[in-house]
Amino acid sequence: MGKGFFKVPVAVNEPVKTYAPGSPEREAVIAEYSKMFRGKVDVPLYINGKYVTTNNTKTMSPPHDHKHVVGTYHLAEKSHVEDAIATALEARKSWSQMPWEHRAGIFLKAAELIAGPYRAKINAATMIAQSKTIHQAEIDSACELIDFLRFNVQFMTEIYQDQPQSTSDAWNRVEYRPLEGFTYAVTPFNFTAIAGNLPSCMALMGNVVIWKPSNHQVYSAKVIMDVFEEAGVPPGVINVVFGDAAMITDTIMASPDFSGLHYTGSTSVFQNLWKKIGNNIANYKTYPRIVGETGGKDFIVAHKTADAKQVATAIVRGAFEFQGQKCSAASRGYIAKSIWGDVKKHVIEDLKTIKMGSPEDMDNFVTAVIHEASFDKLASYIDQAKKDKNATIIAGGNYDKSKGYFIEPTVIETTDPKYPTMCTELFGPVMTVYVYDDKDFSKTLKLVDETSEYALTGAIMATDRYAIDEATKALQNSAGNFYINDKPTGAVVGQQPFGGARASGTNDKAGSMQNLLRWISPRLIKETFVTPTDYRYPFLG
Repeated sequence: MGKGFFKVPVAVNEPVKTYAPGSPEREAVIAEYSKMFRGKVDVPLYINGKYVTTNNTKTMSPPHDHKHVVGTYHLAEKSHVEDAIATALEARKSWSQMPWEHRAGIFLKAAELIAGPYRAKINAATMIAQSKTIHQAEIDSACELIDFLRFNVQFMTEIYQDQPQSTSDAWNRVEYRPLEGFTYAVTPFNFTAIAGNLPSCMALMGNVVIWKPSNHQVYSAKVIMDVFEEAGVPPGVINVVFGDAAMITDTIMASPDFSGLHYTGSTSVFQNLWKKIGNNIANYKTYPRIVGETGGKDFIVAHKTADAKQVATAIVRGAFEFQGQKCSAASRGYIAKSIWGDVKKHVIEDLKTIKMGSPEDMDNFVTAVIHEASFDKLASYIDQAKKDKNATIIAGGNYDKSKGYFIEPTVIETTDPKYPTMCTELFGPVMTVYVYDDKDFSKTLKLVDETSEYALTGAIMATDRYAIDEATKALQNSAGNFYINDKPTGAVVGQQPFGGARASGTNDKAGSMQNLLRWISPRLIKETFVTPTDYRYPFLG
């Protein structure tokens, strides 16, 4: 529970496999994808280490082939959520007292299972469930999740080793207790690694968890639970429920034993969850911890000294990898007028070479957006841009949902820096560019800072170090992750702790020790060796 008596392996980032044509990893994932895509999986609830089926199910279909059914998942009733809470609290009695090195061993084993026998399966599941290309699946469901599991163990031991000073007559020590009660993990569709990390990092610190994955990520969530079960996570420590989010949340937050929320998803939902917690605050045994990472309206600012080809590459990769559905994805650009012509030319040339379709065809760079509601929203903004006089679509602009929810990578050029797609989070492959006069660089930085309620990621591209310095200072509060001469995506665990402020979340930095500190409640123990027997101090004479 609190002392670093053993030295654990130093965490290192999992190498990204290439999946080059003819490579063994490519053949393995193609075979696994084919088997899983053509099979049918049934995904029950997971409560107290047992699979629980219900009479209410929904089908699962890949976004890139929405008429094809790959399985079903079971929806929880209120009684199932109540059972999950009860079994978690019972499991806490043993789990919270388990020595830290045994908890560490479980999740280090989970990392090795994903790195080895489960790698092709978890990548294929992510390709099917979330329409990720093999590269996007590899850096997410394999490498990033492995990194979370390994680095969190290292962070945990570093936390436990942080002890206060003692004296010759008193021994001071800190016990890093898990939170009292149970915690709640709510995870999004877009990253399998986030889905695995949010519940597991709380469990690693001795907490018990109710986990509600996104209904659009159930397929790969099932693989995560298979890994955790094989790794040895005891029954009741992580319980998984699917279904009506409002019912599940209301049931959980009505419990006086609710002690923490770990959330990634939309800003509006997070704000509503915070309100529910506030309204129930007098009913809880302890003040719940609230950690959330939400939306972003992420930017690229290009100074007149930036390299046009580098800017174009940052736009194409930053805005269109995984169909712009990363919370860090670039969606607004501010490009100096003197370089815009070249940047525009390179972007258009690059987008002409991009192929779109099923992730099973590994020549495709872009696949489908997650569901029909997302598709319809994106299409409506693209259609409006085609009509507006202050907007011009310079690339893309087409879409088709007859087979899958496919939206072409679309670049909009606008003369209005407050045009709707410069301000509204769309969560799709739509990038809007405002071209500014070179002399207005400082004004443009102010504009970038004031345009959005979000502050997740952003980038400055320039070769002039004074311009870089000015942007870094002016945009200090505009992005929790700020990139110099790079795209604003691709944070790596242990290297770029991730999170934003303002409407983008609580900025508790996933992939760092800071996040784990939120899931413990330290207890200071002072042990005095020679206890005083006289109340009188020397000043009394």
